[in-house]
Amino acid sequence: MKIGIVGKGGVGKTSVSSMLSRVLSERGRRVVAVDTDSNPNLGLSLGLSVEETERQVPIPRSVVIGHRGDLTVRELLDTYATVTPMGPLLMSALRVTQAGAGCTCGGHASVRSMLGAAVEEIADDTIIDMEAGIEHLSRSGGTLAHVDVLVLVFEASRKAVVTASRTIALARELGILAWLGVANKIGPDEVSTVQSLCDEHEVPLDIVLPRFDAIVEADHAGIPLARSAAPEVWDIFGELADRLTAGASANSR
Repeated sequence: MKIGIVGKGGVGKTSVSSMLSRVLSERGRRVVAVDTDSNPNLGLSLGLSVEETERQVPIPRSVVIGHRGDLTVRELLDTYATVTPMGPLLMSALRVTQAGAGCTCGGHASVRSMLGAAVEEIADDTIIDMEAGIEHLSRSGGTLAHVDVLVLVFEASRKAVVTASRTIALARELGILAWLGVANKIGPDEVSTVQSLCDEHEVPLDIVLPRFDAIVEADHAGIPLARSAAPEVWDIFGELADRLTAGASANSR
């Protein structure tokens, strides 16, 4: 299963990516998590130190992955994937280390190449923590053209839900026809607001993740959320994992 985690900046895609990756890995599934942010931080949420995250070597730009390319999927993972303390393998798709370094299109092309190859031979689940916005769906060919399902992450704001709606439209054009909507950081008085926004913009609301102090504190500290913290968080991510692995329960339009 190839899962793209998408949404407006600041909605919590990396937190969702890391916790979903952990839940699936704890179930015995082989999980590869791919960080496509030019300022990668997914490693911190999977238990790597700042130094280890900085040492993560990104996939070379424009490398072609597959039996007819520069590297097979196995060679790619052996060379560029890091085993994290939380279990999933981690790959960094790109990194900007200096001003004026140019566009990151090559890195996104490498991710598209990897997803188009036989990655399922190596991993049960590949989770792509996408950069903010929708440009990755509008690039030539679409970075996420080969994913099976999108997880749309949004807050209780019109801008975030509109971004999810636009993402669905672009996904259809790429032939991606399955997605789940995750409302994140939702206060008790915001549930009806986010439901109304989703109804208005035809965005599914499948999972509601309340605002938990434990998640905020772990994020501020740059460490993984402890299993003992906020058990209800893990119950919700277990439900998300169930919905994804069931497949048929994802929205398809």
